[in-house]
Amino acid sequence: MKAFILTVGWTNAQTKNKMKLNAGIITEKLQETKKFYTEVLDFGVSFENEFYLLLHTPNNSAEISFLQPNHPSQKPIFQSAFNGNGAYLTIEVENVDVIYKQLKEKRIQMEIEIRDEPWGDRHFAIKDPNGIGIDIVTYTKPE
Repeated sequence: MKAFILTVGWTNAQTKNKMKLNAGIITEKLQETKKFYTEVLDFGVSFENEFYLLLHTPNNSAEISFLQPNHPSQKPIFQSAFNGNGAYLTIEVENVDVIYKQLKEKRIQMEIEIRDEPWGDRHFAIKDPNGIGIDIVTYTKPE
């Protein structure tokens, strides 16, 4: 019997399979989404066509994708549009105060103003065009 352990990826005695998570959202708002992530959060475009958009963080450490709903190239599991509820993203940054100031200067609406939490987060939150909450945080040690 082989034991599998989840660390950076699944590992067993014969092979090492590294995993990389790419979250995806199905939305009709591909252009609004592209504009928001590239202009507000400084993401870059990794790939784009008429029904799919793959974006990467400014340091290329993570990606997120967006897919047009009901596209004939996709199976039914990837056809229904996101309804705007029940999802969030967390973006960890070195200095949340700098990002907060930059977004305030861009007049981005804050869903949660910057604050310190007793468990150690210093963060604020915004929403993307799809209604996804984005928590921008610098982790600190609790007091």
